[in-house]
Amino acid sequence: MAYNFLGLVNDVNRKLNEVELTSANFDTATGFYSAAKDSVNSAIRFINQSAYEWPFNHVEAEDTLSAGDVRYALPSDVKTVDFDSFRIKRNNSLGNDTRKLRIISYEDYLERFVDAEYSTDTTIRGVPEYVFRTPSQQYGVYPPPNAAYTLVYEYYRLPVDLLKYTDVPSLPEQFRSIIIDGAMHYAYFFRGNSQDATIHFQKFEDGIKNMRSIYINRYEYVRDTRVMHPRIF
Repeated sequence: MAYNFLGLVNDVNRKLNEVELTSANFDTATGFYSAAKDSVNSAIRFINQSAYEWPFNHVEAEDTLSAGDVRYALPSDVKTVDFDSFRIKRNNSLGNDTRKLRIISYEDYLERFVDAEYSTDTTIRGVPEYVFRTPSQQYGVYPPPNAAYTLVYEYYRLPVDLLKYTDVPSLPEQFRSIIIDGAMHYAYFFRGNSQDATIHFQKFEDGIKNMRSIYINRYEYVRDTRVMHPRIF
């Protein structure tokens, strides 16, 4: 069975001894079948909301900066942004190397550099050195760019619900069974079977814990923070 919206919904249908949907009748499905589609999306939504930074929701974005412009909009699907990842990309035509931007607070920017947003003095422009987070869904750079530099940064997105039968979840297929456990929980609740719903929710939670142990609860190295004193003889 294909790993897409249709395949996941039919996984639920088979487990509940329901007739499977096809690509022809998927969009017009009603009643329980519509609830089965909602159940799959609810399960995926629950998984995505259970951690801020699932690696399968990681995105590397690029913006082309405009000369003189300080502030830029973040994508509409941003969940969290790694401000420590901002860098200016090497561009041989513009003559700049790759440069990692340093983070400054919005308050520090307002205190020290905000006049750059209103100044027409082009001599203050250059290759950006700093990045800051604004109170809105924007980021800012300083100094204002003097050319169309490419800025690269990384963020974690808010996934959207599956709609078309060919839509594929952002979760890797190896976690298909976890999605189905969650979908079965919601499907049983729809049918008024709270006992089986509770059993599947426990399996669903256990599966998410396993995902967290694989992707989230990892340590690349252990650092020794002890302070060593010279031996006194």
